[in-house]
Amino acid sequence: MVPRIAVLPGDGIGTEIIPQAIKAIQASTVKCQEKFIFTEALVGGAAIDAVGVPLPDETLELCLHSDAVLLGAIGGPKWDNLPVALRPEAAALLPLRKELGLFANLRPAFLFPELLQASSLKPEVIQGVDLLVVRELTGGLYFGEKKREKLDRGERAVDVLEYTTYEIERIARLAFEAARRRRGKLTSVDKANVLESSRLWREVVSRLGREYPDIELEHMYVDNCAMQLIRNPRQFDGIVTENMFGDILTDEASMLTGSLGMLPSASLGGKVGLYEPSHGSAPDIAGQGKANPLAAILSAAMMLRYAFNMEKEAMAVEAAVRQVLAEGYRTPDIMEAGQRLVNTDEMGDLVAGKVEEVVVQWG
Repeated sequence: MVPRIAVLPGDGIGTEIIPQAIKAIQASTVKCQEKFIFTEALVGGAAIDAVGVPLPDETLELCLHSDAVLLGAIGGPKWDNLPVALRPEAAALLPLRKELGLFANLRPAFLFPELLQASSLKPEVIQGVDLLVVRELTGGLYFGEKKREKLDRGERAVDVLEYTTYEIERIARLAFEAARRRRGKLTSVDKANVLESSRLWREVVSRLGREYPDIELEHMYVDNCAMQLIRNPRQFDGIVTENMFGDILTDEASMLTGSLGMLPSASLGGKVGLYEPSHGSAPDIAGQGKANPLAAILSAAMMLRYAFNMEKEAMAVEAAVRQVLAEGYRTPDIMEAGQRLVNTDEMGDLVAGKVEEVVVQWG
């Protein structure tokens, strides 16, 4: 059957970057007999404006019956004052991950040598950075019980942080397997000196680590990890951590790559994976052609690799991004003196053109 991709542009710059990712996918299959079927649907604030809910039933059904989901971005200030049950991030993205069974988020932070000067960090600190954060995606504070109660003075708010042995085992095993395909080192990040959930996390990961004697396992407190990512990021190969810690650390890691606009991600675990750039909807630049589409394009490469086992095509997309950067083309977020400034569509066209060249060249 022809592979089916659910396309959810979402809000803000999502509607600008997703078409560029589709261009790259189409270019990568220029020599394939079978093409993809792309079906677009509403999600997030756009869905609220159109039908009153952030995750319409039709969108969820499309995702469940597709082979992969390509997502742009969700949310924006326009919808920030809605009740929690209607806010795009809480009522669309989190339920979508839950319904698809996506318990693992993979976020590679790889520094293209051409962007060595684009980061705010010293070149000698970030040169050669290549790490993968494996973030648990459906547990922890974000999915725990939430409540408020009135007090004599003010209110009391409660967010419950909980993890089960099963939840920790499945994300840790995925991270150990990923480490085997990389350089054989895994850093498990927790806050075991304070949190009971982290103590369980460390116990389970340590026990599971004995099944992987070929992997160098270390444990690190999250505050130390945040510091070490800036001090010496090359020490990391794979990082595995819980939901909220992973959310924060991956945004920090994006700065190692020059921009959040360079950070792709893949959410896996169920039959249908979700692929999205790690940045948000950036409403301040939406509609201006300033958005960097490379994170979305690199997310499409991850989709080709993980959803469709199309390694050659995925590598062609990644090689095309590298070539375009090597030729000096830049969006505003990674612009440097002496380089050539392009808008979102132009960057997408440049990459797609290079993808097709690479595919033809590689035969």
